[in-house]
Amino acid sequence: MKNRANKILELLTLSPENKMEVTALAEKLQVSQVTIRKDLDALENKGIIKREHGIALLCSTDDINGRIAYHYEEKRKIAQKAAELIKDGDTIMIENGSCCALLAENLTLSKKDLTIITNSAFIADYIRGKANFQIILLGGIYQPDSQVMVGPMVRQGAENFFVNFFFIGTDGYSSKICFTNKDQMRAQAVRDMALQAEQVIVLTESEKFSKHSVVPLNLKDSVKMVITDNHITDIIKAELESKHIQVIIS
Repeated sequence: MKNRANKILELLTLSPENKMEVTALAEKLQVSQVTIRKDLDALENKGIIKREHGIALLCSTDDINGRIAYHYEEKRKIAQKAAELIKDGDTIMIENGSCCALLAENLTLSKKDLTIITNSAFIADYIRGKANFQIILLGGIYQPDSQVMVGPMVRQGAENFFVNFFFIGTDGYSSKICFTNKDQMRAQAVRDMALQAEQVIVLTESEKFSKHSVVPLNLKDSVKMVITDNHITDIIKAELESKHIQVIIS
């Protein structure tokens, strides 16, 4: 069911207006309509999708559950590679994002005695009860779709810490301005948290390098590493390395 649910969400993400007919989903996944309706019931109960007149529709493209499912295997491998940088007992920062959520989950399986500082209520709940980690959730204005905290209280909370690693995602990339975000307040939260880290590490599937978002992250020289999949182009890889950003392939 879990793999099928991931495929359903990926199909919806790729579809025009993020919706598909239920019959079309059943055909794509080669299962009966009874089976697909059970799957959709489970997703609807979680608030990830809704159904209307024989159509399944993503509730929000900001919903982390849906974003995790899109390119799930690539993101899982990226998270696994990122986890290798972290030692038992470390304190790290993680911002909101699908690769970041999978990193947090991977850490519960492979590390112990960590402290995770995050502005993501989703991540705090996602790993709840899975490990003995201390979770420090930064306060702020709550964005319900993405389940993330933003605003000046994020900066005020982050100023109480300084860590070696801050893991972030990105919504896009530009050769001129580097990494970008589609939400101004989330971008500012990333900037504020980045001030409290020795190194910022970007976790992203390579597809993001062909996308553009309107808000520059403006992290200047803070980004020291990008962890991505093996579909990154040689041109983008060389471009990042020319900016003294190490590129790690998962």
